[in-house]
Amino acid sequence: MTTDDTSASPGERHLAALANAGQFDRCPIMPTYGPPPVQFIRGEGPYLWDIHDKCYLDFLSGLAVTSLGHSHPAVAAAVADQANRLVHVSNLYATEHNGLVASTLDRLIGDGEPRGGQVFFSNSGAEANEAAIKLARRYGGPGRHVVVSAFQSFHGRTLTTLAATGQPQKWDAFQPLPEGFRHVIWDDLEELEKNIDDTVAAVLLEPIQGEGGVNPATTEYFQGVEALCRERDVLFMVDEVQTGLARTGRWFGFQHFDVSPDVVTMAKALGNGVPIGACWATSEVAASFIPGDHASTFGGQPLATAAARAVLDAMMAIGAPALADSVGATISRAMASLPEVTEVRGLGMLLAVELDLSHAGIDAGQIALDCLEAGLVLNGVTNTAVRLAPPFIIDDSHIAEAVAKIDGVLAAYR
Repeated sequence: MTTDDTSASPGERHLAALANAGQFDRCPIMPTYGPPPVQFIRGEGPYLWDIHDKCYLDFLSGLAVTSLGHSHPAVAAAVADQANRLVHVSNLYATEHNGLVASTLDRLIGDGEPRGGQVFFSNSGAEANEAAIKLARRYGGPGRHVVVSAFQSFHGRTLTTLAATGQPQKWDAFQPLPEGFRHVIWDDLEELEKNIDDTVAAVLLEPIQGEGGVNPATTEYFQGVEALCRERDVLFMVDEVQTGLARTGRWFGFQHFDVSPDVVTMAKALGNGVPIGACWATSEVAASFIPGDHASTFGGQPLATAAARAVLDAMMAIGAPALADSVGATISRAMASLPEVTEVRGLGMLLAVELDLSHAGIDAGQIALDCLEAGLVLNGVTNTAVRLAPPFIIDDSHIAEAVAKIDGVLAAYR
């Protein structure tokens, strides 16, 4: 049986993709993802290798996570050193890296100047958003608990962050979802204004809707949202889980729009693959939490924060925002030259390549699979667009390689 055997069950196809499939009489993995088309076992820089030693150029970075590339020497060394000294003691006690990572994040949120905020460490982006939602309710107080977010948004898979996510097709199987969430049309300031009443504690938005199709906000919209929030004493919370830490060409996506959020969440790139998330808030808002209000057993433990400290040092050393801005512009120009490409949207190195596939009768998901077969990793973010989120360390030769592979795949359908 092969992984593309459509007569097999999803579990059988998942099992077939495992290098050690012969050790199992059934698939031991829950079917929360589709059967994987390949199994990767090694990575270095912008490249991955599968169990057959086939090489792939990675232009997805584990969904905007490995922004420094795979097996980055400084991050690997930091994790190995920390693992040999101390992995965990719980957050009842102070550890070595938390304060340094938190203060660095505070400075980067201030675009080089300390903002004076505080950080809660989590293990993922969804948990960072959970913390933000709880913080908003604590800040709002009784009767002010509603969080307003946008349709097409994505904020996580826990029940609460799923309720905040503006994708109704993801809700049905898990009803009833937690109450207190309201959704408005993306980039429509008038509708947002109509939906902010006395029950609203916060507005939660992404600067670019990543999973919603790589849809950037506008300066007018974000500045209008901030003004509304200030006028009505509502928290302005920005989900930077996918966009944060230089991905868009600034340290944080909201910095493109000259606004100052009250709460900022992040994860993905912070550990370059080591699970860690963070929720930053102004000191005034952070003071709403008191001991016992929120916690995480593993949040900010030494192994994760050692990785984050090394990641931030490496990003600052290479000037990651400027790099992402210039390399992203080069990628956009190169992709726009392909005849099937109708639009390249996004900021920095978080891009969607819109394709005209109407003549071929296929969708972007099929193009992504064909690119994988050709040795290029990306994904279909909508039916008509593929997403690119390559590591910051790529150069012109990698861009040329990626364009040639995509062009070869598209040429087969011309």
